[in-house]
Amino acid sequence: MKLTPLDIQQKQFRRSWNGVDANEVEGFLKLCASEIEECVKETISLKEELRRKERKIAEFREREQTLQETMVTAQRMTADLKEQAKKEADIRLSEAELQAEKITAVAHGRLVQIVGEIDELKRQRALFQSQLASMIDSHKKLLETFSEPTVAPPRVDDNIAFLRGSAPQKKQGEGA
Repeated sequence: MKLTPLDIQQKQFRRSWNGVDANEVEGFLKLCASEIEECVKETISLKEELRRKERKIAEFREREQTLQETMVTAQRMTADLKEQAKKEADIRLSEAELQAEKITAVAHGRLVQIVGEIDELKRQRALFQSQLASMIDSHKKLLETFSEPTVAPPRVDDNIAFLRGSAPQKKQGEGA
């Protein structure tokens, strides 16, 4: 039977010749003692359980704090890694641009050199053509000087063939 404070306050004992019945008072006191003992045990048990729960809560709070610190550290590291990757990408991009400029400069220099060589070859060709034409003219004049007046002057094609070392081709109707 569970005793309540109201049960204790309203308890009435039977009267006996010297006051109240001692056995009844003693039984009631034993009942109160056992109920109080049960309450004390339950209180101790509840306090122990409360301490265990508080320790668990403290552990969870420590874990939560550790997790929060870990997350903050991870976020910081992620930000640092992103920043470092961006810097590295910028450096590589700058290096690539510099290398591209060097390649372009080398190609441009080679282009200028090739154009110069082409111009030189054109100049040499023009010079060679001019010298060749001059030589042909001088040989033509020389041939005209030594040739007989009755014979027709040699044609330019014949002079070229002569210079090449082959005999001129005679056309039909020309003398032998």
